[in-house]
Parts: sequence; structure tokens; C-alpha cells
Amino acid sequence: MRLYGLLFSVLLLAGCGERHVEAQIRQAVAIEQGDECHLCGMVISRFPGPKGEAYEQGAEEIRKFCSTRDLLNWALDPENRHARQQIWVHDMGQTPWDKPDDEHFIDAELAWYVAGSTQTGAMGPTLASFGEQAVAERFASKFGGQVLKFEELTLENINPKGHQMH
Repeated sequence: MRLYGLLFSVLLLAGCGERHVEAQIRQAVAIEQGDECHLCGMVISRFPGPKGEAYEQGAEEIRKFCSTRDLLNWALDPENRHARQQIWVHDMGQTPWDKPDDEHFIDAELAWYVAGSTQTGAMGPTLASFGEQAVAERFASKFGGQVLKFEELTLENINPKGHQMH
């Protein structure tokens, strides 16, 4: 009986390790000229501001989003929370607002966000994303808004009044 328990434990740990390795292997990818937003269908590269990308559990294809607002609307939706494996956003402290580059994606769950700033992205209001709290606070001082950690984000505080999800 102990042998079966030990064998089960080893298999369980091996399965967890594989899932962890798979999650680390996946990375953000380049946004190509014709890529469309998973949520709204707009061509991503036509708009300023931070973009987002996500992998779902068990899916090979990456989902791309025209803004952090669209990514977070998808990621925080109760239907998608359990399915998301890895999500990324641009670090706007490292890349220009008008045309963010693909070299500066960061883990969205570790990022700092500025909600309610005067800076806009696709379809208007968006959330500015940063790798460092101090940079997010400087941005908020200059452009307004509230600095939030990922854990503080809700569907209500990422969607300004009068701006519905796509």
C-alpha cells in the first residue's frame, strides 16, 4: 500500500513539474501587421498604447489584444479566469506609447497599472502597464489616474463609466 502511495505522489509531482515547465517555455510573441484583437477584432498595430497577449491552458495558439483593457476584460471575466495560463502586457516604462515594441512584454500578473489616465489606446481609455511601481506613480502624476496592482483590478475599475467592453 505504501508503494502505491509513493508511486502516486511521484506521478503527481511529475505532472505538476511538466505543467510548470510548459508555462515557463511559453513567451510573448511579435505582433504582426495583420494581427487582430481576440476580443474586438480590430487590427492591433493601428493603435497606440500597451497591448496584451495570453495563452489559455491546453491551447497552443496565443491570443493577442489591441489594449491592456481588452486583455484584462478577457482575463478577469469569470469564464476565463480558470483557463488563463500566462498573460503579458507591454512595460510602458521601457517602450514608446505611440508604437510599443515587442521587446518589452512583462508578466501581466506582476505589472503595475494606471487606470483612469488621460492617455488613450485602442477605442479610447486603456490601462497603462509598468514593470515598476515608481514608474507607474510618475506616469499617474503626469497623466492622472490610480496606480493598481494586478490583484486590485476588477471589471468595474478597468472600465470607466460610459465605456463598455467590446
